[in-house]
Amino acid sequence: MSKIKLSGIIEESIVDGPGIRFVIFSQGCPHHCKGCHNPQTFDPTGGYEDDTNNIIMKIKKNPLLKGVTFSGGEPFLQAEAFTELAREIHSLGLDVMSYTGYVFEDLIVRKENIAWQNLLHNIDILIDGPFLLEKKSLLLKFRGSENQRIINVNESLKSNKIVLF
Repeated sequence: MSKIKLSGIIEESIVDGPGIRFVIFSQGCPHHCKGCHNPQTFDPTGGYEDDTNNIIMKIKKNPLLKGVTFSGGEPFLQAEAFTELAREIHSLGLDVMSYTGYVFEDLIVRKENIAWQNLLHNIDILIDGPFLLEKKSLLLKFRGSENQRIINVNESLKSNKIVLF
């Protein structure tokens, strides 16, 4: 059981990834993207604290879930707790999707940050890159701006190149 700082939770969503998803909004974000739809998540001292066991218990209650989405704030700021969640979510047979303001290439070169590497290796689908207001499009599936990519993390790590989902 780990403590985790959250902005909120949505127990059923169809807009935050494929299928019916449980969405966990982390608290704290260094990116401060202009036009962000979750600016209340910027302040790392905001939100509320929960523990990973409570979250997993809520996830287990819904047999219709396809997966869980980590949103923000920035999940990589709490990599240890989100990795713990991801491992437990996978053990339930669900997939894990995460949003990040970092780009995949920057995440994989940060070898010294073991926690970030552990989280990355426990994510199935990654939406990477900051939200860019000048590239905003309402026509994009699961993304806010055209610079963001939907990445198949497992295949990208295996092939050592970006594989889009």
